Amino acid sequence: MKGRVYSRTAVHAAQVVAATCLFAVSLLSQAADFKVLQPLHDKPAKLKQGSYYVPATPQTVTWGSLPNANAKPVLSVPSGSVVTIDTVSHEGVLEDQGKDPVKFFGQFGVKPGQVLTDARAIAASSLEHDFVKDGPHVVTGPVEIQGAKAGDVLMVEMLALQPRVPYGVISNRHGKGALPGEFPENKGPEPGADAAHSELYRNVFTYVPIAQISGKWYGIIKDKNGVTARIPLHPFNGTIGLAVNTTEKPNSIPPGSYAGNLDLNELTSGVGAVLYVPVQVDGALFYASDPHFVQGDGEVALTALEGSLRSTFRLTVLKPGDRRLPLKAPMKNPFAETSKYWIPIGLNSDLNEAMKDATRQTVQFLNEKLGMDRATALAYASAGVDFQVTQVVDRVKGVNAMIRKSDFSAAGGKKK
Repeated sequence: MKGRVYSRTAVHAAQVVAATCLFAVSLLSQAADFKVLQPLHDKPAKLKQGSYYVPATPQTVTWGSLPNANAKPVLSVPSGSVVTIDTVSHEGVLEDQGKDPVKFFGQFGVKPGQVLTDARAIAASSLEHDFVKDGPHVVTGPVEIQGAKAGDVLMVEMLALQPRVPYGVISNRHGKGALPGEFPENKGPEPGADAAHSELYRNVFTYVPIAQISGKWYGIIKDKNGVTARIPLHPFNGTIGLAVNTTEKPNSIPPGSYAGNLDLNELTSGVGAVLYVPVQVDGALFYASDPHFVQGDGEVALTALEGSLRSTFRLTVLKPGDRRLPLKAPMKNPFAETSKYWIPIGLNSDLNEAMKDATRQTVQFLNEKLGMDRATALAYASAGVDFQVTQVVDRVKGVNAMIRKSDFSAAGGKKK
């Protein structure tokens, strides 16, 4: 009997090993077959079908900061235009990764031809970037939307979000994330850490290939012992927004009334996702950055599964009084929407205050847009609205409320 048990166990182990090997071969094959989305053009352009395209080049990006009131647009488009923007993930080009994406990704088996040429150009450029003081993000834009004035609202529709490469990275850096001082679990940075000695930063990077399984795309995360998890992809840009009304240099990390680094994972394609952003300066000056393949609420390690995207948006200016506005203009905060949810957004450096902000935005929306009295709105929110922690790692924390549209359509609620 013992012999039989041992035999069955051995057979099962062999099957697991064989399946793991086949899966690994499948991943390598998929990576080799994946069509890497290299830049379409080297300059912003109007495409044949009437839409627009913005590449990520040293001339069309800023590194670690957002456009301000003095920013010069790289492209100007009419309201209602469809704009495709190439975004480059900062993972692989930062100083603690050697500022050499070919070398950094090569250690994980990525061939040079599968590294984006725009990522290489940005990493090798003379773009100003202070690893300690600046944000990490490579920000593409800004795009001027003609006719936009301060006090208006820009309606940003997510039309398409395509992974440009078959891999991404999840990073945990010292002094950052939800557990600074606890993770990474090593002795920490050493003197002399810089791009030429990136290993001295002692930050931890988890390489994650993506694969198509039964028609759906997943990130495949595997530890050193072979424990494997697959995460369904829901691509979105952690940072989309408008120029900040200041002449200072706005850091790319904290989100604000201009949107920016919201890290709101509901803003993916295929779900009717829309973001409404209060216009801060004339022309709006739209940008996109921080591309994610998927992110959990909280983003606790510091980053999501970061990976470069080709993102297509429709950009429409809404004037005060437009019936499409979720709240009366001028709006205080960004506001999101999908086919199933209205999503008020609360922002504050204190998570408790961000929760209060999201609650106030929820009551205001239910009152202004749906006509529900404020006392009943708060009661409904307490029973029917899920408040989610968007992220806790961007200095200004986020809480988003998930208001189900079906709760009101089923009850015959009126919409103003």
